[in-house]
Amino acid sequence: MSKQGILLVNLGTPDSPSVSDVRRYLDEFLMDERVIDISAVGRTLLVKGIIVPFRGPKSAKTYQKVWTENGSPLLFYSVRAAELLQRKLGDDYCVALGMRYQNPSIAVALEKLKAAGVKSIKVIPLFPQYASATTGSVHQKVMEQVSKWQTIPSISFLNSYHDEPGMIEIFAANGLKYQPETFDHIIFSFHGLPQRQLIKADDSKKHCLQSADCCSRLTDVNRFCYSAQCHNTARLIAERLSIPKEKYTVTFQSRLGKDPWAQPYTSEVIHSLGKGGAKRLLVFSPAFVADCLETIYEIAEEYDLEFKALGGEKVQLVESLNDKAEWIDVLAQLAVRPV
Repeated sequence: MSKQGILLVNLGTPDSPSVSDVRRYLDEFLMDERVIDISAVGRTLLVKGIIVPFRGPKSAKTYQKVWTENGSPLLFYSVRAAELLQRKLGDDYCVALGMRYQNPSIAVALEKLKAAGVKSIKVIPLFPQYASATTGSVHQKVMEQVSKWQTIPSISFLNSYHDEPGMIEIFAANGLKYQPETFDHIIFSFHGLPQRQLIKADDSKKHCLQSADCCSRLTDVNRFCYSAQCHNTARLIAERLSIPKEKYTVTFQSRLGKDPWAQPYTSEVIHSLGKGGAKRLLVFSPAFVADCLETIYEIAEEYDLEFKALGGEKVQLVESLNDKAEWIDVLAQLAVRPV
């Protein structure tokens, strides 16, 4: 009996925290036309001439701070999730893990599925909210790879699962143990995107950034908008925890460059809260299903230090889904559910 293939894909990580490996990772990542969506010439000059040479050493030092005996936390938890999902689904399925950038590559993961003789492949990007720079890039890469095959099995793609009840429940449970009601404010910090990419995703050309609250409610017009999906995820978690609207803020982190990105910026909101006298902040990061550089270091360390410098006491990170058994159950449901 032919197996069904499941391809899990996460963003990626350097092979090591060495400067050379980090530069190699940054080069592949930032040269993706969906990530830095400017002209090929401009992207090459920016990435290869400025970002990779100068940002590489600094980023390497940061990666060294989160690297463990198991390597990159993002890779470790992604591998664990794939192994546990395979165990959960059983012999009728073949689960493979690929990284959009670096290793294990999507190409290698697809070859594993091909060698297993799978009759179908379901692609599950490990990004709950859709964005062209993440999910869109994964879908494009998969299609480029299988287009070279003589025989292409049935392939389906999961677009997003920003409102998946099981996922919402796990994030809420992770936050509940910190007693959210004891914090001065709750922040839902998502990875940022340039505003131009949000605008390009608005097929109607009449909605995105046309009002201050254009992302506050998910509709048929903005259903594929990354920011709107982020707001929806945050709203669902907040409702599950009975957090009133006035006590939480949806923010965006990890801005790169000087162009305007999705706002408000996490760092600016934390500074404002610190200057306003807030002492304790609880931060969820529901764009990431596995803890990584952006959560373990950027939020739990950098933002915590910045907040304390302003008189605050603590920025408490709510851990991600990682390899929790409940998360594997959700992945199994996504794997077997018809698209």
